[in-house]
Amino acid sequence: MNISKYISDKISKVKTGSFTSSVTKIAIISIAAGIAIMIVSFAILEGFRSEIREKIFSFGAHLQISKYDTNNSYEGAPISRSTGINSTEDIPGIQQIQAYARKTAIIKTEDEVLGVVLKGIEKDYDLTSMRNNLEEGHTVTFTDTAASLDVMISRSIANKLKLNVGDKATFYFIQSPPRARRMNIAGIYNTGLEEFDEIFVLGDLRLIRELNNWPDTLVGGVEIVLKNFEEIDAVADQVFYQMNYDLQLEKITDRHQQLFDWMQLLGKNVVIFLVLIVFVATFNMVSTVFIMIIERINMIGVLKAIGATDAQIRKIFYFRGLRLTLKGMLWGNIIGLGFCALQYYFQLIPLDPENYYMDTVPISWNFGIVIVLNVITLVLTMLAILIPAAMVSRIKPVKAIKFD
Repeated sequence: MNISKYISDKISKVKTGSFTSSVTKIAIISIAAGIAIMIVSFAILEGFRSEIREKIFSFGAHLQISKYDTNNSYEGAPISRSTGINSTEDIPGIQQIQAYARKTAIIKTEDEVLGVVLKGIEKDYDLTSMRNNLEEGHTVTFTDTAASLDVMISRSIANKLKLNVGDKATFYFIQSPPRARRMNIAGIYNTGLEEFDEIFVLGDLRLIRELNNWPDTLVGGVEIVLKNFEEIDAVADQVFYQMNYDLQLEKITDRHQQLFDWMQLLGKNVVIFLVLIVFVATFNMVSTVFIMIIERINMIGVLKAIGATDAQIRKIFYFRGLRLTLKGMLWGNIIGLGFCALQYYFQLIPLDPENYYMDTVPISWNFGIVIVLNVITLVLTMLAILIPAAMVSRIKPVKAIKFD
């Protein structure tokens, strides 16, 4: 039998109503609150990151290959489909290679006029992220015979031009001579990111080829979708050395640097905040164990008098602290995960889309992070308990038994 654990269990069951009892409850609450806040904070942080990334990926894959050109216009010079990376098997980490092209246009309705950029895509283009942003209608319907006249516009453009799904709108394409097409509004999307919603319209790449008199071998550029976004730098280096010399490569993290820098800064702020929470929780546990030792000085004196070692007595309070920590962590996980589940399924907390790019607080489930948070809290708290436990060796049996 482990004597230290046995004594720790016995004194834990004593209902004294003393000051120690109140302090232990505070310690449990502080650990529970700390764990719950950390779980919720990381779930929301990862949710924001994931949501914003997906919105950015709606209009551009992880890597983009285009003609090397000093011209910063939206259209750019065309390139051949053969870029040097023509198969997903050429480089590990590549999931999909897809072509695109852009063309500036003016949309004219009966009452309004608005300049936009038509982004042409093909049938095999990955529209997973865009479907998540689709509010009404459907994506572009591609045909096997001719270029589709379907387009997807943003909610912002639809409101400005007073257009709805199923309406027709005339697109005037800026070229010499100018050309016009009567387009069908197939769907309306909303990302909440003004730099996309105010400008881009999605359509058929074959329409842009037709307008520019391009053969089937030419495209505006090539996008590369990766299997793992975290490997973007490594895959980008491999792509750069294999692609044709007259092309340029751009990472989505460089193209939208401000947004990714903002997300990185947000992550740093959250980490600092959580470090302070862990510090407060461990400090409360240290204070609690100190108080428990002071209240049990008589018991410590008696145990020393009958031959108990300092190590055995330290373990009594160590096990007591461990019990309190585990109880606090259990409640913290229940509260934190419970709140995340409520927000995830019922979306209780709304947001202003104009300021936060989404209409509700996002939640991302990452149980790996939850496990790490629990392990860090447990380890740091147990290490902190060693500080007051070391006080046991300084207590003299004779003085301790007389202590009142």
